[in-house]
Amino acid sequence: MQRIVIVGGGAGGLELATQLGRSLGRTSKAEIELIDANPTHLWKPLLHEVATGALDSGIDELNYRAHGKKHGFNFQLGRMSGLDRDNKHIILSPMVDDQGDEVLAERKVSYDTLVLALGSVTNDFGTLGAKEHCVFLDSRKQADKFHQTLLNEFLRANAKSGDNDQIRDLDIAIVGAGATGVELSAELYNTAEELVSYGLKNLKPQNLKVTLIEAGERILPALPQRISAAATKELEKLGVTVRTNTLITAATAEGFETKDQGPIKAKLKVWAAGVKAPEFMKTLGLETNRVNQIVVNRHLQTEDDNIFALGDCASMLQEDGKPVPPRAQAAHQQASHLFKALKARHKNKPMPEFVYKDKGSLVSLSRYSTVGSLMGNLTQGSMMIEGRLARLVYVSLYRLHQIALHGYWHTILLSLVGHINKVIRPRLKLH
Repeated sequence: MQRIVIVGGGAGGLELATQLGRSLGRTSKAEIELIDANPTHLWKPLLHEVATGALDSGIDELNYRAHGKKHGFNFQLGRMSGLDRDNKHIILSPMVDDQGDEVLAERKVSYDTLVLALGSVTNDFGTLGAKEHCVFLDSRKQADKFHQTLLNEFLRANAKSGDNDQIRDLDIAIVGAGATGVELSAELYNTAEELVSYGLKNLKPQNLKVTLIEAGERILPALPQRISAAATKELEKLGVTVRTNTLITAATAEGFETKDQGPIKAKLKVWAAGVKAPEFMKTLGLETNRVNQIVVNRHLQTEDDNIFALGDCASMLQEDGKPVPPRAQAAHQQASHLFKALKARHKNKPMPEFVYKDKGSLVSLSRYSTVGSLMGNLTQGSMMIEGRLARLVYVSLYRLHQIALHGYWHTILLSLVGHINKVIRPRLKLH
């Protein structure tokens, strides 16, 4: 029986494992195995909401092992550390607990077909002090840690007063004004307002000082100018200080140093500028680009015919010579395509080529607004939407991910549970 191993349970990897499990795993036509370093899945575009407490990760996470049992694939907990192409197996590094005791020894997992869907991590571009002083939002664990730190800082700001009983400001600086940085900026103000309603009476939203820093000429550089301008206007209305054309040279305990605009003070520092594939990807013996992404052809196939890659860890050039962007919608499309391609390959039929279709981009400014463009391929980003309609479309993107994993009926139930939780649970995670 053919063995298909998928490494990485992000949006693309989990959707592919689910579809292959339903089609080939349940009918024993192939053995499908998913490997991830974490036991649960959380849609990565929601991590900024976990970080601010707008989303309770404990409620929205999905358990890989339970999902696999239901949908026809096996799950193995582990972190990939190497690849043996000659013997067709991957190497999983030893797992240890919080005390440093070994839980699982180094393991080898054999494959007939391997799919790498390891996603991306934040790229700090080697900036001095960034690793030591900045928060990165690459995983649920990091988002949960930031959330606890944020709550503690709000408590300190609420309790301590200076001269004339003035509450000290809470300075937060975010480097990178892409979707993550912009959405996080807005969510922070929502968190401040909610905490006031839950009893932190001394703290006012105006005591929150958020600085959004972008090296380029405008925020949301990947989106049309009109959307960037609309988002900038909304953020400034909330109180965000937007600093463009600002190059960070170092991160310190006190804030950031810039190339020619002086220091930026910040108690909490978030780095959200750029992404790259994990460093170890360069050691696998496959062709990679300058940000460690594995180079694939139009079939999402590497130089090794038995190894494929999708999502943020893969680099595929489109017909216009531009790479497929590292977005959730690209991973979703690639997972759907690779499902069809691997089924065709399983039957010794020709595999179709992948064509990326830009459906547009949306940015949520918490409960305040949503802006974006639709049908990017057809309109070149010219169909701009905002407000409630944009918010509805934004939420539907997550529902489409859930539908791919659970089907329509289960997703309807999840949506209903979500609405019920908004009534019976606090509007913000307070612990």
